[in-house]
Amino acid sequence: MQRVTITLDDDLMAELDRMIAQHGYQNRSEAIRDFARAGMQQAAQDAGQAGGDCVAALVYVYDHAARDLSSRLVNNFHDHHDLAMATLHVHLDNDNCMEITALKGKTSEVQHLAEHVIAERGVRYGRVVMIPTDPGAKSSAARKKHTHRHT
Repeated sequence: MQRVTITLDDDLMAELDRMIAQHGYQNRSEAIRDFARAGMQQAAQDAGQAGGDCVAALVYVYDHAARDLSSRLVNNFHDHHDLAMATLHVHLDNDNCMEITALKGKTSEVQHLAEHVIAERGVRYGRVVMIPTDPGAKSSAARKKHTHRHT
């Protein structure tokens, strides 16, 4: 690890300390590392340069009565069946439904699917949160011996 010295104005430092307390970080270094990782990942995603694999949550609200929208959404996911893992469907009110879909795959493919779903006519709001996966991570078979307690 490397030690870095930075200078922050008082307002930014106060805001950072509020976020550290709000999120329960043990110290400023942990928080700044997490915020830096998140910022770099978001910048790469925004620039279309995020590579590798990811897991993602695609959240969108749509007008369930919009013409053929349900069919178009289902077709989008069937066309990308290798990316979609599970979907939660929630009825918000008489006009709106929310769906949350767990995705897994190449970052560029996940982004492409998310953009198409969000752009569908009748989708009122959409957002994708992508988390890069470590290609060097142990397989599930290698993790089977790992145990931990749930509280």
